[in-house]
Amino acid sequence: MEYMELGRTGERIPKLGIGTWKMPNDSKECISAIRTAISSGMTLVDTAEMYANEEMVGSAIHGSEAFVVTKVSPHHFHAHDVAKACDASLKRLGIKSIDLYLLHWPSASIPISETMRAMEGLVRAGKVRHIGVSNFSVEEMLEAQAALKREEIAANQVEYSAYVRSIEKGMLEFCQRERITVMAYSPLARGSIPNAAKRRVQEVLDRLALAHKKTPVQVALNYLISHKGVMAIPKAASRAHVLEDAGAAGWHLSPKEMLEIGSLGGQQSPMVHGAVKWLAKNMSAWSSVMEKIEKVRHAAPNRRSPGKD
Repeated sequence: MEYMELGRTGERIPKLGIGTWKMPNDSKECISAIRTAISSGMTLVDTAEMYANEEMVGSAIHGSEAFVVTKVSPHHFHAHDVAKACDASLKRLGIKSIDLYLLHWPSASIPISETMRAMEGLVRAGKVRHIGVSNFSVEEMLEAQAALKREEIAANQVEYSAYVRSIEKGMLEFCQRERITVMAYSPLARGSIPNAAKRRVQEVLDRLALAHKKTPVQVALNYLISHKGVMAIPKAASRAHVLEDAGAAGWHLSPKEMLEIGSLGGQQSPMVHGAVKWLAKNMSAWSSVMEKIEKVRHAAPNRRSPGKD
């Protein structure tokens, strides 16, 4: 596995971790997949209180050296709520300290200064080691960093894939310059890779995969982690998918091949642009609703096993 520094922290993290969005809370298959990821060097495990699966993640990482990332939901951004949410996540995960605690989405209704003061308080209390954000714009990151007195934002978790490359227009350069780690979620475009959802991109991935004796998935992930300061957290709910993802590290596309993929027409993420982000930022109650939906979905019978992301 290849490693990189987390922000300016001096901490080493793998270039590939495992994401758990939509993984059921009681899935033995997912527990096995997470353990396979950890044993394969993908030791960073990402979850969130909104995912309603922290207990499952806690079972999977028990006794391991996993680097744990979880997120506080926007409806818990008031100072007293941040502290309660952190304690609840620690209990569900069965750990004493969260390695990287992220604000899941920006909020327009709760002052970022209040939230960041609370986050620094968690660091001082030893409950959190590093602070980060998710789905924040450059301007939102600057505001969040200005609200911190002692700590620095170590990472911004954003959607980034060979299909969705909007962060390459400013965000990526900013994070590289400021040494803020980019954590790419949905790096396989929500299952669109290796499916032919965007034919021209898929044709390039297929051709490069053949040239390197890799799979299109491995090429797509390698494109991301070959960028300075970028790591990826693909979701994989089976041992075979985890091992395929792990094979994206340890080799590199050529500069010419990187440019070829980068020159292809990308698209913006509907999750972090336009009306969707406006609603997420201005209506924090939605995150509480999403948590309830996830709990109900996990409890539903005959659910499908989660795929790749």
